[in-house]
Amino acid sequence: MLTSDVKNLREQTGAGVMDAKRALEEAGGDVVKAVQIIQAKGLIRAEKRIERATSSGLIVSYIHNDRIGVLLDIRCETDFVARTDDFRGLAHNIAMHIAAMNPENIKSLFAEPFIKDQSLSVENLVKGVIAKVGENIRIEKFCYYAL
Repeated sequence: MLTSDVKNLREQTGAGVMDAKRALEEAGGDVVKAVQIIQAKGLIRAEKRIERATSSGLIVSYIHNDRIGVLLDIRCETDFVARTDDFRGLAHNIAMHIAAMNPENIKSLFAEPFIKDQSLSVENLVKGVIAKVGENIRIEKFCYYAL
């Protein structure tokens, strides 16, 4: 196991040094398997945060071709996380997904495959960011507009 592998794994997943090292050892040095191990553990950690209050966040807008618009109310626990690139990127990606797919409600949104990566559901996308930033993230509501 190389130090560069641990560093690369940390950059990909946001995992700590020891978590990355353990995952690489468990995966026999296979970085792809190690990413899957970390994601599985991250999703478990995300489940533990699901009941925490979300009092900060963002209102995000997304306009597509001046004909479709989305307003998204997405929440997290602190202003610190609301200002991070990970949270802002998640908010943008979800707003773009809503514009493309026009889900009926939050439950159906979470069940859909993410438009940028069909192997990942929107719910698992959110849980991955929860695991990375260490705070609960909740989509409160969204509005879809179309001409």
